Amino acid sequence: MAAGPRVLNVNVGVLGHIDSGKTALARALSTTSSTAAFDRAPQSRARGITLDLGFSCLRTALPPQLGPGPGELQFTLVDCPGHASLIRTIIGGAQIIDLMMLVIDVTKGMQTQSAECLVIGQIACQKMVVVLNKIDLLPEGKRQSAIEKMTKKMQKTLENTKFCGCPIVAVAAKPGGPEAPESENPLGVSELIEVLKSQAYLPSRDPSGHFLMAVDHCFSIKGQGTVMTGTILSGSVSLGDSVEIPALKVTKKVKSMQMFHTPVTYAMQGDRVGICVTQFDPKLLERGLICTPESLHTIHAAIISLKKIQYFRGALQTKAKFHITVGHETVMGRVMFFSPAPADFNEEVQEDAFDFEKDYLYQEVYLSKDSNSSENKENDQAGEVQLPKQQWALLEFEKPVTCPKLCLVIGSKLDTDIHANTCRLAFHGVLLQGMEDKNYTETFLPKLKVYKLKHKEGQVERVMDDYSVIGRSLFKKETNIQLFVGLKVKLSTGEDGIIDGGFGQSGKFKIRIPDGLKPETKTLLTAASKKKSKAGKGDTTKEDESSKNDSVQPVTISLLFKRYVFDTQKKMIQS
Repeated sequence: MAAGPRVLNVNVGVLGHIDSGKTALARALSTTSSTAAFDRAPQSRARGITLDLGFSCLRTALPPQLGPGPGELQFTLVDCPGHASLIRTIIGGAQIIDLMMLVIDVTKGMQTQSAECLVIGQIACQKMVVVLNKIDLLPEGKRQSAIEKMTKKMQKTLENTKFCGCPIVAVAAKPGGPEAPESENPLGVSELIEVLKSQAYLPSRDPSGHFLMAVDHCFSIKGQGTVMTGTILSGSVSLGDSVEIPALKVTKKVKSMQMFHTPVTYAMQGDRVGICVTQFDPKLLERGLICTPESLHTIHAAIISLKKIQYFRGALQTKAKFHITVGHETVMGRVMFFSPAPADFNEEVQEDAFDFEKDYLYQEVYLSKDSNSSENKENDQAGEVQLPKQQWALLEFEKPVTCPKLCLVIGSKLDTDIHANTCRLAFHGVLLQGMEDKNYTETFLPKLKVYKLKHKEGQVERVMDDYSVIGRSLFKKETNIQLFVGLKVKLSTGEDGIIDGGFGQSGKFKIRIPDGLKPETKTLLTAASKKKSKAGKGDTTKEDESSKNDSVQPVTISLLFKRYVFDTQKKMIQS
């Protein structure tokens, strides 16, 4: 059987603020394309699987830049729905959106969600076209100047993004609004199709690796079986292959497949396909993932490498909860941020692996130019804040998620008021290591060497002899000082000491000074204790006066150690 003309499929995400006219635009594009523009007799639609649910299609002749010979270019328009689900849909489809259309209401300009769509585009997409919609609402006399003004404004907005200089097209997808009669022809849509054609490129598709498909519809066809339609995110699939539905832990054989109403025996990354299997209730799977058996992991926690999204206001705090979108699921998760040890801040970034041999420094907040930790403030006065090249987070999910390795992760605050003028996307990253064991806190986390630096201060109470002093105020009365025996301390006068044990019942302790006290330290300490004993004999006002007159600086004791966050024995470690 001869193959038909080749169809090159390019997936176009249609994004924009609620009510900017995304659906009307998708409709106008597909109708324009199926009738007038390309002069095609409406084909008798082959009965069977329709792949256009939630997606619409626009076909045109293959433009010259995409290769010689006959063929068709097909744009699959992925009309991304209202907001909370938008994030889920796009991130699920992020790997396969080749081109993004950002729809802007020309009378309103950039709105909150337009900005969020732009952020998602920057994370997930290579090319963008901006569509200024609803130009029919501008009075004719001022229309041109208003469009020019908004175009300039958009160019300015995009200046510092990777879409700087992208095409901006003005249209009216549905002149007169939803109520207007269908006879009203859309404005500017044929021009938009030409721009889309000029932006089309051969997406890089890779048939190797595990098969993974995002299913967006599932329905049964009498006498055939259950059809799952969706887009292949990675790998390829052939007739007769077994595929797993991981959420339900079932495996099924591929009985038949169709692409664009045509039966096929093979499909690969980027293709939209309908896969028919038998004995499977479509109600069990509205949307989700199917894959090569056992290639997806269900995880309870993960380590990710991440970056903060610049438009997110506020710090990213450890222990905070975010909506975490990973693979095709969005669940609540708690975060803990950590960075390389300060000596390794400038180490090269590891894109696709995590090193469990290294030590990492716990962070109360993700370190960024605007994170308000006091240390940063102090360094700030001294000049540029030192920021690590890479940072990580431990994500702990409220319920397990199923996803491929190295998948995209986005953290957001979807419970923020949708009308608040603020970006709800907080960070994006890559999943480096998933934890499949339910008891990961015992089995897995102890391998993660994240430490906190602890600093305690006390004072020297008095000298015992040339090689030892008694200290106080470093521990509480009830502290078990035995745990600290052998740890090194430093005196403010410069001597190094070692904690030797407790002294009496009140939390005091003995410090051994292996190299002996310096004569001037001894003098200082003897003077201080004389003053005390004198004050003890006389009346107390004298003590106040004498301490005002020549206050002897107390000698402080500094204890520094690190403690690993996930060490069950809570050992104190000094380098």
